[in-house]
Amino acid sequence: MKKIEAIIKPFKLEEVKDALSELGIEGMTVTEVKGFGRQKGHTEIYRGSEYTVDFLPKIKLEVVLADGAVDGAVAAIVKTAKTGKIGDGKVFILPVESAIRIRTDETGDKAV
Repeated sequence: MKKIEAIIKPFKLEEVKDALSELGIEGMTVTEVKGFGRQKGHTEIYRGSEYTVDFLPKIKLEVVLADGAVDGAVAAIVKTAKTGKIGDGKVFILPVESAIRIRTDETGDKAV
């Protein structure tokens, strides 16, 4: 099993969710986060004063999948989240040692 963590732009969430749903991926966790990468934020003017916005709003999407479904899911996330502009985000793939469904005590791929 693998865990996919994707950091994407907030307005791309629905497109990514729909693309994953088309692959049969039913469960995911979505968190509103703030961060920056190479873009290092930007400056804005509010009530005549200029200030720096260091942390930009992003969405963190987490999905745990069987090994065979990972490549398709990653391709779908990258394809739908890409705008071609700086700040599109990143995708991380991590190994998952075990998973347990609390309600039924199922383990492994069955729990996912």
